[in-house]
Amino acid sequence: MLRSEFELLLDKTLSPSRFKDYAPNGLQVEGKTDIHRVVTGVTASQALIDAAIEYNADAIFVHHGYFWKNEDPRIVGMKYRRISALIKHDINLYGYHLPLDAHPELGNNAGLADALGLINRSGLQSNVAFEESIGVVGELGEPMAIAAFRCAIERAVGRDVLFECVGDKDIRRVALCTGGAQGYIEQAIAVGADVFITGEVSEQTIHIAREMGIHFVAAGHHATERFGAQSMAVFLSKECGLDAVFIDIDNPA
Repeated sequence: MLRSEFELLLDKTLSPSRFKDYAPNGLQVEGKTDIHRVVTGVTASQALIDAAIEYNADAIFVHHGYFWKNEDPRIVGMKYRRISALIKHDINLYGYHLPLDAHPELGNNAGLADALGLINRSGLQSNVAFEESIGVVGELGEPMAIAAFRCAIERAVGRDVLFECVGDKDIRRVALCTGGAQGYIEQAIAVGADVFITGEVSEQTIHIAREMGIHFVAAGHHATERFGAQSMAVFLSKECGLDAVFIDIDNPA
């Protein structure tokens, strides 16, 4: 597949023009013209780039790419080493941030909601500045006891989680927004969720959960945002006929 065709496919699938984002979505570093082998991952770290080089990839697709707002624009140090490795090996780098969070089938939030078996889903408006909903609100098929729900989350993300249990109320209505979305706990409260799941936690988040009577889960930024990159590898392989593989670079954050 030509690089231009590949980018058109990604843009058509993920619709980045619908989002006001913190980094450019799409092609971030240009590589070879023809794309046959693709590595997907969460973050364009040096370790992922090295793995892609070993895999002889033509392109890397990530959720966390480069050139974030307010970062140092100079290509020096760590950024130089990463980008120079991509250029030396003629590897294209594609980054899709909020569009991958929000996609209703391939996205991070959709993947976590699928893993938890949520039904009757609607969007959780993560921030009034976004025109599109990023998170998900849904229901479990049956109310679930707290201990059982914690086990379900830990199975879904493959790690221990921080679970702030507020009372002994069973869980039925779930709000979630993957990654660093702990600031959206108030939106979860507003829609009547019994629990809010995200990736990270701030000091004030626990106080809000306790005082407002909502269970809170911080399940890991990396762990909750593997779903989109995993889904994209399957999509690119099955739907597009490319040799695509997800490579997980472990991160405890």
